[in-house]
Amino acid sequence: MKNTRRQFLKNTTAAATGFAVMPSFAGLLPGKPFFEISLAQWSLHKEFFSKKYDALDFPVLARKNFNIGIVEYVNSFFKDKATDKTFLAALLQRCRDNNVMNHLIMIDGEGDLGNTNDAERTKAIENHYKWVDAAKYLGCKTIRVNAYGKGSRDEVKKAAIDGLSRLGEFAAKSNMNVIVENHGSYSSDGDWLLSVMQGVNRKNVGILPDFGNFCIRHENNQCAEEYDKYKGTEMWMPYAKGVSAKTFDFDAAGNCIETDYPRMMKIIKDSGFKGIIGIEYEGNRLSAEDGIKATKELLIKTAKAIK
Repeated sequence: MKNTRRQFLKNTTAAATGFAVMPSFAGLLPGKPFFEISLAQWSLHKEFFSKKYDALDFPVLARKNFNIGIVEYVNSFFKDKATDKTFLAALLQRCRDNNVMNHLIMIDGEGDLGNTNDAERTKAIENHYKWVDAAKYLGCKTIRVNAYGKGSRDEVKKAAIDGLSRLGEFAAKSNMNVIVENHGSYSSDGDWLLSVMQGVNRKNVGILPDFGNFCIRHENNQCAEEYDKYKGTEMWMPYAKGVSAKTFDFDAAGNCIETDYPRMMKIIKDSGFKGIIGIEYEGNRLSAEDGIKATKELLIKTAKAIK
């Protein structure tokens, strides 16, 4: 098993080295703003789950349909392919053919890194190893994980610090970042996630702030308790290694209804962030394609307006 992984990583390094020098092209915005735009695969989740698109189509779609040159994958759409070198090589070739750069893979369904049971937490940590290797092969710099767990606030915090620290230590061997998205429950509580980061205290472990995921508690399918998204984003930015620009709907002027983008982007800019902001459209009124385009236009418009 160790020899197999060693050979995989050897091949991974060779593949990633040839890929890393490729520029992101259309990910770069005119006027050299402080960020680049990427496309999160989740924006097209309905299309991928319905099999309208194949997982290998994503980088092609990003470039040809939206002229976006940086992508963020979701492992749910190629769940059994983490160690499939034939698939990964084909995906990497699609990226090269379309001048697309791979930013990160969002990892779900591999166990809770904040599980308070030591054995189950260790299993979850090790389940993520193959995705670190896959991300490395694809030339990604980062994997996005969750900090879920059941128990009291302090119990899950302690477990999450351990889980993220150990996974971060493993990922560092591949020069890979591990970032937590605010994804509900404790992880959507700005103070809680900040305290987890402070407890981990690793350069390669950080946060992926998502504008739309600040609900701490649900009741009757509605949010019963929500953390202030602007406060949360501001406190997390020192740990941000990416940002998820969530949108659901827009007004007639093209402004996001549920998030004040000028205010949010000013917070991000003032933090000194110079990285990648990913489009993640999840609305229903507009089609996925129109929602993605509207979000891209909003990001460009806002970047020009804020000072």
